[in-house]
Amino acid sequence: MLERLNQAMEHIEQRLDQDLDVAELARVAATSEYHLRRMFSALAGMPLSEYVRRRRLTLAGAEVLAGRETLLEIAVRYGYGSGEAFARAFRAMHGIGPGEARRTGAALSSQSRMAFRLTIEGSSDMRYRVVDKADFTVVGLRTRVPLVHTGPNQAIIDFVRGIDPRTRERLEKLSDQEPHGIVAVCDDLDPSRAEGTELDYYHGVITSAAPPEGTTTLAVPAGTWAVFTASGPAPQAIQELWRDVFTEWFPSNPYRSRTGPEILRTRLSPDTTEADAELWLPVEPERR
Repeated sequence: MLERLNQAMEHIEQRLDQDLDVAELARVAATSEYHLRRMFSALAGMPLSEYVRRRRLTLAGAEVLAGRETLLEIAVRYGYGSGEAFARAFRAMHGIGPGEARRTGAALSSQSRMAFRLTIEGSSDMRYRVVDKADFTVVGLRTRVPLVHTGPNQAIIDFVRGIDPRTRERLEKLSDQEPHGIVAVCDDLDPSRAEGTELDYYHGVITSAAPPEGTTTLAVPAGTWAVFTASGPAPQAIQELWRDVFTEWFPSNPYRSRTGPEILRTRLSPDTTEADAELWLPVEPERR
């Protein structure tokens, strides 16, 4: 998997001055476009689109300083429809406009080429199971929240605190299949998975019962799920579990992620500082 990702990185480098077809890039990586975006975000710490943008502006910066072409010619080469759009993007990365950078020979920022390598740390096992699950329904309450990679998600905290305890009790009684009890379900995430992009968050249960008045539903089709468990400080243990799944488990196992909601069942300690977590991710066999 890492070898194919590195081939995809080389594919990007050869086309920084062309339109980049992410579907073609996924074929080079021998995976789906959806899984490629998720894998790259987890491994690189930034969305694929952001990496490509920064690499283009790195090369554009060198050409601006070289002074052999007009700023508009450079802008068009790297996919900007106008000098103004190029200047805004250039300033956002380099902290200075291209014209001023050319006049003053200013120091610019640089996004290095990425390559992925396997580091053997070799001490811990990741516990998981694979489940084929029939179609099911999530019943609960829904809101739209920003994606937060590290630390508490205050929007989710505020939403959950605002749920009437009696509503929560009624929902919990409806749970009749795995994962049992109240679950957190994230759906309709932005493909980039960039910090601050929005997603649908459901606080509810997996059930075959009719939804109570005032709740909403999410129908989930049948499919295969990889189920991971972790225990530790909250929320760090949960966020690190998600990270480890994409940086360690997927590159080492013959599965890739598929479109679908992510389901998290969490049991907190009485003082809410520790958590036992079970993470359900939709997967499919990786085609070789």
